[in-house]
Amino acid sequence: MQHVAIDLGGKESWICVRSETGEILEERPHRTASLPQYLRRRPPSRVVVESCSEAFHVADAALESQHQVRVVPATLVRSLGVGSRRTKTDQRDARILSEVSCRIDLPSVHVPTHQARERRSLCAVHEQLVASRTGLVNAVRGWSRQHGVCIPTGTMARFPDRARAAALHTSGGLPEFVGRILLVIEVMNAQIAAANDELQRLAKGDPICQRLMTVPGVGAMTALRFVAAIDDPTRFAHAHSVSAYLGLTPGEHSSSKHKQRTGITKAGPAPVRRVLVLAAWQFQRCRPLDPLVQWTKGVAERRGKFVATVALARKLSGILYAIWRDDSRYEPQHQPRRQREQ
Repeated sequence: MQHVAIDLGGKESWICVRSETGEILEERPHRTASLPQYLRRRPPSRVVVESCSEAFHVADAALESQHQVRVVPATLVRSLGVGSRRTKTDQRDARILSEVSCRIDLPSVHVPTHQARERRSLCAVHEQLVASRTGLVNAVRGWSRQHGVCIPTGTMARFPDRARAAALHTSGGLPEFVGRILLVIEVMNAQIAAANDELQRLAKGDPICQRLMTVPGVGAMTALRFVAAIDDPTRFAHAHSVSAYLGLTPGEHSSSKHKQRTGITKAGPAPVRRVLVLAAWQFQRCRPLDPLVQWTKGVAERRGKFVATVALARKLSGILYAIWRDDSRYEPQHQPRRQREQ
């Protein structure tokens, strides 16, 4: 079996093909857009790429052409020799990846399905729209504070109207540049509302998301983010491995007799971790008598409310995984199997 290492670039990539014995058979640059056609012409091989924006698209094309695919984590390639001695070129990187692939079976990250990638992109665009609108609103509020204009509180959808009404009561009125910002905010409000409708429609049409949303505090965004990140629950042995994958488990910095536990590792996808923490806050507000919330209050008395909320988010990740795995719904009085058998 041949080993095809590709150092991917936005417009041009570098290919290095080796035989089973490690002999270089082909080495040249190639247009990234035409890599699927190149892979279809090749005999079944092992295709090795570094994880990046273009990696999964190329991985899909390689799998369709009956190749083995290894998407090497970006955190691992340096230990393999990429960029060593402060020398890094596309040709050198492809050579190193192909040479290592001939010696060992390189570990690969999970290649998400097309549906998971689409949902992840949809959630990311929604969050970017909200963040951009927040920046524009803060700019208007900064102008109003400088000029003594008091904008009343209220919903974000009515913010432009409230800002215009507040500016009319001042001697200078509403400046043209602030008016332009308010017009953009109105357009973004409409786009965010449309994105919210799309998220709700997708979540309600997915039976897995429907079951996950039976957990208090878990809405369409949290359910879609979680499903898109996990993608295939069978690749995890248990709920604790899911929490570790999402970076919600404590780390450790120990050596010899020195033992020290640190905060959460934050090693997984940050957007999923963020929505789970927000869901934990919402869970505590909407279901104060739930057994999980009572447990969280006990942790808060010992460690503080922020640590307790992250601990609840970690438990939520395990609960969501168990609901998905067992095809069940949220049960407040649920007990683990080992407790029921005692």
